Amino acid sequence: MTRTSAPVDAPGADAWEGLVTTALLGTDRRTPPGTAPGPDAPLALLDAAAVETVRRRAGLRPARAAERPQAAPEDSRPALPPAAARRLALLLADRPGPSGGGRRGAAPDLTELLPQWLAVANARGFAPPPQVLPALLDAARGRTDLRPAALEFAGPRALWLARLNPDWRFALRATPGGGAALPHLQDDDSVRQLWQEGLFAERVALLSALRSRTPAAARDLLATTWGTERAEDRLMFLDSLREGLGPDDEPFLEEALADRSRNVRATAAELLSALPGSALAARMAVRAEACVAIDHMRSAPQRATGAGGDIPGRTTQPGGTTQTTATIAVEAPHECDPGMERDGVVAKAPAGRGERSWWFGQLVEAAPLGTWSRRLGGRTPREIVALPVADGWQGELHAAWCRAAVRQRDAAWSRALLGDPSAPEAGGPGAVSLAERAKLLGTLGGAERAEWVAGFIAAHGLSEAFQLLGVCAVPWAAPLGRAVVDALNIARDAGSYPWSFSGVMGLAERCLDPSEAARLDALLAVPDEPENASPGAGGYWAEAFQRLVTTLRLRAAMAEELGAA
Repeated sequence: MTRTSAPVDAPGADAWEGLVTTALLGTDRRTPPGTAPGPDAPLALLDAAAVETVRRRAGLRPARAAERPQAAPEDSRPALPPAAARRLALLLADRPGPSGGGRRGAAPDLTELLPQWLAVANARGFAPPPQVLPALLDAARGRTDLRPAALEFAGPRALWLARLNPDWRFALRATPGGGAALPHLQDDDSVRQLWQEGLFAERVALLSALRSRTPAAARDLLATTWGTERAEDRLMFLDSLREGLGPDDEPFLEEALADRSRNVRATAAELLSALPGSALAARMAVRAEACVAIDHMRSAPQRATGAGGDIPGRTTQPGGTTQTTATIAVEAPHECDPGMERDGVVAKAPAGRGERSWWFGQLVEAAPLGTWSRRLGGRTPREIVALPVADGWQGELHAAWCRAAVRQRDAAWSRALLGDPSAPEAGGPGAVSLAERAKLLGTLGGAERAEWVAGFIAAHGLSEAFQLLGVCAVPWAAPLGRAVVDALNIARDAGSYPWSFSGVMGLAERCLDPSEAARLDALLAVPDEPENASPGAGGYWAEAFQRLVTTLRLRAAMAEELGAA
């Protein structure tokens, strides 16, 4: 059938917008140009739109083709074993369920196993199958904690992909230098050129790489442009000197103490205080010694009940009638002079903190810990920590010693401040918080750390152990694993809900040695509920232990697939 319509005028530059407006308003209210109102107006509008569409397409001018992207770089690492590749695809395909409390069921949480899988794969030096890279980048995009291990495993091809997809640009920001290839570190001219002309991220990557290889060369390179760098850049560059920090860095750091940026000065002072033989450490020792002394006090006559040598700081006279007690006396500084400020002491105290105690804590924290044995009568760290401190200064003094032990990585002082794990309050007098205990534990070896936390759990249960467990090496050593399982079993027998221990149970799924799975089979049955137990708690515990055992066996299979059994 043939139809006719009114002629359509040649459309102008804005003809398409006009036709869209006409369609929105309707042809009863507005007609296409050159068309009379009436029943033919809608057909005329469609004809005009068809003509304009053809015109727009035909009028597109050809443009120069975009430059073809370079091929993805080769990844020289060995390919994953087929079973491990299939496992990775399953881990990446799993999606976390809705957030909130309630039952988790007996199935393992695969999303929580992905970080451990990546750690083993990176240790074995495998390369990912190219087809999983998009899913791997998507997983890393959603979890910042996953990014370092995921990007290390993904390798150079992931960075190539990230440059093509804005959703994955985080990979370029998370990788030092944005994945840019660094020059050969022995090529002095190329290193110097990149340092002078490169982007900030490239320069940070270059300095870090050079520092890990040749600390002195990295420091000398930084010195060539130090005076012209921005304050925020100087701070970042200075922070890179933490790796390989040594006595040779002292002259450069001493000059940085006079920097115009307060943050740069503070960082330089912190680094110098980590060098016990530095001039700054010596100056801080003199100031701290002036604030702390032994005060020998004679007590009232009394009959001694034991040998005087059994009590640090206390001696018994012949006949056992009088005692002399050594007490630490503290006289905090009365001012923060310019020399103290230059050495990194912050003059302004935080809100609610006394100025003198604030200054005192900074001096003790920065003084070499070897100062105190010399100052306090040749006593050992454990004997010093056991001494009473007069006038309520014990908390401030011991907290500063905690920070110094962590900064100087002094295991002897950390042991003294931690105390016996079974002691009341579960720690030494200086360990005023779980966070400080966790930091002190970080200075000890893995086996000693696990043994201390196992003793803590045996004496005090799991209610405060979560933060301490987080600093223990994975997989947990056998004594620590047994202590955790025993404590969970005690909580189950008491009829508590497992939700109260969900954090520790989640850690156990990721950190318990998979070889412990067979020992847990006895805990899979639903226990008899005690009289005062929470209703249904036994079923929840059986489900939680089933998930734990299944997860441990899955981890064992993952390790075997990666050749790391």
